Amino acid sequence: MSSGIEIRDDRARGALEARVDGEVVGRIAYFTLNAPESALVPVHTEVVPAHEGEGIAGSLARELYAMAAREGVAVAPLCPYVVKWAERHPDEAPVPSGELVAAALDKVKSDPAAW
Repeated sequence: MSSGIEIRDDRARGALEARVDGEVVGRIAYFTLNAPESALVPVHTEVVPAHEGEGIAGSLARELYAMAAREGVAVAPLCPYVVKWAERHPDEAPVPSGELVAAALDKVKSDPAAW
């Protein structure tokens, strides 16, 4: 992670945010899932253009997986960036079950606000 970046979880808003000098410069939007198992489901990653290429998105993805590991929950990524990050970092990003990913997709279909 670049120096000077602070990552904060705002669970109530479903946002993992990267901040520099108090300004949000990137975020992963996610929701939680309780069944078939507890999971974090990232749905979108964004970094403000002035901070692209600084490793912020990767730092956010790494922290999302670390947070899930600390909480003992899975990650079912629906965000294309997080899916690709997980493929490149299999030692940090356990592959979720097909059942879990299907449940995450069902949640998005039944509750579009989750997306």
